[in-house]
Amino acid sequence: MARRAGVLRRAGRYLLLGLAASCALALLLVLALRWLNPPTSAFMIGARLEALLRGTHDYHTRYQWVDLEDIAPQAALAVIAAEDQQFPFHAGFDFKSIREAVRHNAHSRRVRGASTISQQVAKNLFLWSGRSYLRKGLEAGFTLLIEWCWPKERILEVYLNIAEFGRGVYGVQAAAQTFFHRDARRLRRAEAALLAAVLPNPRHYHVEAPSPGVLARREWISQQMADLGGTAYLELIENQGARHE
Repeated sequence: MARRAGVLRRAGRYLLLGLAASCALALLLVLALRWLNPPTSAFMIGARLEALLRGTHDYHTRYQWVDLEDIAPQAALAVIAAEDQQFPFHAGFDFKSIREAVRHNAHSRRVRGASTISQQVAKNLFLWSGRSYLRKGLEAGFTLLIEWCWPKERILEVYLNIAEFGRGVYGVQAAAQTFFHRDARRLRRAEAALLAAVLPNPRHYHVEAPSPGVLARREWISQQMADLGGTAYLELIENQGARHE
């Protein structure tokens, strides 16, 4: 009995050490990526592995990092208007949107999400797709680390660079070149809104052949961009970044 208790204590000790080491590694990784631009993401790697397993030979990843100042302000505003209008104000989680999504999903077959831009960065950069308590727990942990370690401008910059806009198309630079044959810095308002319109499900919605629903969402996003006050809204994020330094 005493021997069994000793084994359990050692196992518990090793488990705690393993958890502590994992947390420390996650913290160091998030801290490093405050200054280092990620060469890839978990979602890019997952899509590539999925293509290999399916024997898909025509799949390739289009991804080119560009700094935030080389991205049209309209593109930054469009993703905020579409995905997370409270982005400058929350600390990683929009609890009002979460409550509204819970109430909606309780009475509808069409599931509504409430993930913030920070949560999407955590998921796309470090984790995998799917719905499980483990993944959501890890997502919450990485979201907190990102919000603690990065200024809002960095979170937005990373999001714009790793978001998926189509099959194998990651980041606003690759999307702008693929769909509009221009650099991200030259994106127009309507083009930025159209890119943001496919973000809920870029493997179902298509920039190059937008459905009536996507076009309607583009118009809604354009109106939201205007309602937020235009690109002047981005000054709120710049101010948050100045306070973070």
